[in-house]
Amino acid sequence: MFSLEEILGSSAGSAAIQQIGQNLGADSSTLNSAIGIALPAILGGLANNASTETGAQNLDQALARDHDGSLLETLSGYLQGGVPAPRDADRQTDGSGILGHILGGSAGPVASEISARTGLNAGQAANLLITLAPIVMAYLGKQKQQKGLDAGSLSDLLTGQAAKNQGGIGGSILDMASGALDRDHDGSALDDLASMAADYFMK
Repeated sequence: MFSLEEILGSSAGSAAIQQIGQNLGADSSTLNSAIGIALPAILGGLANNASTETGAQNLDQALARDHDGSLLETLSGYLQGGVPAPRDADRQTDGSGILGHILGGSAGPVASEISARTGLNAGQAANLLITLAPIVMAYLGKQKQQKGLDAGSLSDLLTGQAAKNQGGIGGSILDMASGALDRDHDGSALDDLASMAADYFMK
């Protein structure tokens, strides 16, 4: 199963999970289960987007422009809400915007399914997705730089990772959510995701 430890390394991954748990008020067991679903869903969305030539090129351009991997060097600050601003910091850390590109209208339903399957409330699940999306993009940006990946090899990387998760809960949630309706039936499930996240912090 793809994990934060695999993305960040054992020590940094464990520290990130601890900080995210504190942010969300979630115990480690529940949080690890939720991350084990959320990460494959995000990666599955990216793999789906990059399965076409245009989608792969758009991802490659986004990584080159906005996600150079430097976020991983200031991860503690990002998770605590006070990350020093690197180049294009807003785009690097705009989790809702990133999810809009990756999952589109499926973002809200994915959060709802994570909540239903793990015991996190909907707001916690939404905030988890919003937190993880910039980390995934930073990871891919770092892979692109270190390995000299182009659009085609990025697509291959994501396809391979999606294949590892095939049949897993994260992948099945993405499949289910793709055909789901948003709560207010206005065609904008991403708005629902932001609403879920805001509702959690207002309680």
